[in-house]
Formats: sequence, structure tokens, C-alpha cells
Amino acid sequence: ERTMSSIGTGYDLDSTTWSPAGRVFQIEYAGKAVDTSGTAIALRGKDGVVFAVEYGVTSRLHEKEPYHRIFNVDKHVGMVTAGLIADGRMVANEGRTEAHKYKSLYSAPIPVKVLTERLSGFFHKYCVTYMGRPVGASVLLGEWNEAEGPQLYMIDPSGTSWGYYGCAVGKGKQNARSEIEKLNMSEMSCKDLVKEAARIIYAVHDEAKDKNFHLFMSWVGADTGGKHQMVPDELFDEAEKLAKAALEDDDDDDDEDDMAQ
Repeated sequence: ERTMSSIGTGYDLDSTTWSPAGRVFQIEYAGKAVDTSGTAIALRGKDGVVFAVEYGVTSRLHEKEPYHRIFNVDKHVGMVTAGLIADGRMVANEGRTEAHKYKSLYSAPIPVKVLTERLSGFFHKYCVTYMGRPVGASVLLGEWNEAEGPQLYMIDPSGTSWGYYGCAVGKGKQNARSEIEKLNMSEMSCKDLVKEAARIIYAVHDEAKDKNFHLFMSWVGADTGGKHQMVPDELFDEAEKLAKAALEDDDDDDDEDDMAQ
């Protein structure tokens, strides 16, 4: 007779089975897929939202391009994903479908809060049916408009969504959140937050496990006229240069501390 334990044996065969402790293990496993992904962060400033992702280089033969994890859901809404790349792309396509439906019906761009609610339902649908599995991705959604200012939301694999001032997902999320909490983001412009986002991604990158990575950043705000775009090359290069310099300074400080001991 099969023994069913608290570690999931027997209770993790599909997303419709509860454990005696009230857990749905398939959803937790989807969360693990997100936690082993490259770090993604989003910062909400006074005039927009900045996204940054750490994209691990698994092969030198791959082209350097950001569109595996950064998406335009609509012209005014940006999305960044962490977790399984194909699952994130599926969510982005669903978001585009919802944005198109809304615009066709109301002749207006979909508000990011409405989009978040609809995508949360899309995520949750995969958590309560035996016909599929939970979505192995978390997504960060951001928008800026003159009437409501910047807005930022995150949806996790269970379909739960929250509004955020700043958030982080992926393997470096704990350290990234600690760094984000130190920032007074409501007083900072997007241009300042681009530099902070680059610094945080470089600071939380684990060089021992993943030596090579690409940094990609996008933003939506007053500087872009409310459109989600990749951060301009000049500003990106400046931010990445400052991030590398800050990392070297931290390494030098660590070396001095080791020598002092």
C-alpha cells in the first residue's frame, strides 16, 4: 500500500488533490520553478515603473535579446516574467488577447488593474482543473498614465496578485527585496531607478553558480509618454557601468575586511 507523507508523495499527482495539511503541492512546485529562475525586479517611482531582469547565458551561441522575459502586453503595459520561459510567453499572449478584447469592447486601453484581475483568473484556472498544471511563472505588470500615475502588480503561480511599490522574484529575490526596501522610491525618478535596478541585479547575482548573465531593462512612465519601452542604450550603459563599479567597490571592501581579520 502506498504511503502518503507530508513531503507530497501521493498528494502531488495533480493540482486538484489536497494534502491533509491543506496544501496543493503542484502549486508549490510551480513556485519552485520561479524561485530557480533568474532574478526579475520592478521599481515604482514617482513618474513611472522600471523593470530589470537577470538572464543567464546558457550557451555562447545564443543571440543576446530581451524578448524571452520582457513583453509589451499593450503599448502602455509592460510585463516581465520569471520561471519557465514558455509559460511566461503563454501568459503574455493571454494578456494581449485580453487587452485586445477590452479595447474592442470599450474603445479604450485596458487599465493594468483590470488586466491583472483577468490574468489572475487565468492563472487560477490552471490550479483547479485536472486538465493542465499550474503556470510555472510569476509576472510583474506595470503602467503609467497622467490620471493615476504609476501602477505595479505581481501575480504568482496560484493566481494571487498584489499591488506593489517594488517587488522581486527569482533566485535572488530575498537579497533584492532587502535592497529595494532601502530605497525611497516614491521620491525617485525613473532615471534614478534605472541605475538602482542595475545595481541591485548585479549585487544579487550569484557568480559562483551562474558566471555569465545579461542584464535587460525596460520602463514605462512620463519619460516614454506612457509607452512601455526598452531603456535607451545611453542610459542603460551608464547604469550598467555604475553597477559594475559598485560591485567592485563592495568586493574591495570585503577583501579589506578579510585581511583585517
